[in-house]
Amino acid sequence: MKLNIIPTVLVLTGFLCGHSLAAPYPERFVWLFGWGLGKDSDVTELTKVLETASRSGLNGAMFSTGLDTLCKQSPDYFRRLEDLRKASDRLGVDLIPAIFSVGYGGGALGHNRHLAEGVPVENAPFVVRNGEARLATDDTTRLVNGGFEEHTGHKFKGHGFVDQPGEISFVDLEVKHSGQASLRLENFRANSHGHGRVSQEVRLRPHRCYRVSLWVKTEGLQPASALQMLALAQGRELAPRTFGVPSTTDWRKLTMLINSLDYETAQLYAGLWGGRSGKVWLDDWTIEEVGPLNVLRRPGTPVTVQSEDGAITFAEGKDFAPLQDANFSLYRQTQAAPPLRVLAGGRIQDGQELRVSWYHPMVVHDSQVTVCMGEPELYEIYDHEAKLLTEHLHPRRVMLNMDEIRMGGTCRACQGQPMGELLGACVKRQVESLRHHNPKVEVLIWSDMLDPHHNAHDNYYLVKGNFTNSWKYVPKDLTIAVWGGAPREKSLRFFADEGFQTLVACYYDADNLDEVKSWLDLAQGIPTVRGFMYTPWQKKYGLLPEFGKLLRR
Repeated sequence: MKLNIIPTVLVLTGFLCGHSLAAPYPERFVWLFGWGLGKDSDVTELTKVLETASRSGLNGAMFSTGLDTLCKQSPDYFRRLEDLRKASDRLGVDLIPAIFSVGYGGGALGHNRHLAEGVPVENAPFVVRNGEARLATDDTTRLVNGGFEEHTGHKFKGHGFVDQPGEISFVDLEVKHSGQASLRLENFRANSHGHGRVSQEVRLRPHRCYRVSLWVKTEGLQPASALQMLALAQGRELAPRTFGVPSTTDWRKLTMLINSLDYETAQLYAGLWGGRSGKVWLDDWTIEEVGPLNVLRRPGTPVTVQSEDGAITFAEGKDFAPLQDANFSLYRQTQAAPPLRVLAGGRIQDGQELRVSWYHPMVVHDSQVTVCMGEPELYEIYDHEAKLLTEHLHPRRVMLNMDEIRMGGTCRACQGQPMGELLGACVKRQVESLRHHNPKVEVLIWSDMLDPHHNAHDNYYLVKGNFTNSWKYVPKDLTIAVWGGAPREKSLRFFADEGFQTLVACYYDADNLDEVKSWLDLAQGIPTVRGFMYTPWQKKYGLLPEFGKLLRR
């Protein structure tokens, strides 16, 4: 009988271990978002989240609090970082620093703002007057009737269309920023998509920089985020911006830069996409070509000044003073462009016509600025910060914040390079720096720029090139943090087929854990999934205990 009972017990035990009594995933993390260690209360609040995570069976906490600008931090910062480390050790929750963002600039721009990726302005015409050369503009690029003064009924001269005149789009003679009229948009539910827009085509000169401005006023606008300005050229956004306008506000000016790239025309849009309620007024819409605004100065973004026929290339420091913008800003775009100063004794003469080329940064959405992956200085910064990170934390794991890289391939340091290879080389050098100072460190990375089902493809934002095959050029021992608002079965299976271990980064501030449960169901059939991370972006940690229970089911 015992010979028969023992196998039965072993079979039953194996069944239970494989199902209801299965061991939890080895990696059970929480993302700590919204704190910067700038004050003591940050440590107190972070410790509370760590305590909840520990009670909930989680064993790791990923955080990003200026950890790739350690050389610039204060003694108080390091005191708080040490307090946080001690709390995590006491609670048995591994601290996992998240560092080295390219898509969002991160610490690199804190070291040198000019490491921003640049787009070129080529051969812009300048004229020299009284020792200064300034942009010689013409009137071929302009908006017709940008003040909405000329109208017939509720239609406006010069504008290709407005959505549903007299139903959504109206002439308003009472509320206006200037002149006698404005365009009012409301009643958005009358459109099946919630649209309320106006559009006009404008002529551009290729590889020039333009400033587009619009005055807006809102009243009870929902959602306020639906208000946008767009510049589309053959279906491509030249300035993928958002502006964060309040739902109710008096007149305020929205401004964005666009670079015409290779295009000669663009369709400008303003208004609502997906509006539900409220009103918005638009007025005084303009476009103008601008000179060397926020000109980038690094080896990969040279300034070139030539004679009008291109026969002579003038020397900086001999023929003209270094072209530097005293009001340089990665984010401000309303200031005047500086002139090019001509040096006495040089070859440039008063009245001469010049052709000037330079590079400028671009803002994506409300504040995203990408850095150039081809500039050597970037990797000097990464190596120095990796050394400091090891000295202060000596982490077991590090997360690479290499997500949403929305520019690249446009400056001289990176142009012409296959973007997938360039991204892979960047990640490889980041890993090499980390392991040079911390040989046993495990490295994780966000998935999207390595995922052909997400962002690893061509025609991605302002990138010139193609991120396809990026996954072929990164170290195979990376753990890929697969993310997205909805479960991504294709992504999980893709990385499994490519031989990568994965971590599922899920939740994203939902009111329940339904999508987390769906991710769990998908993961059961994919053995390369090592764990899950509770990933909020709004300090919503109320469902963390329930999340921990799900991982133990």
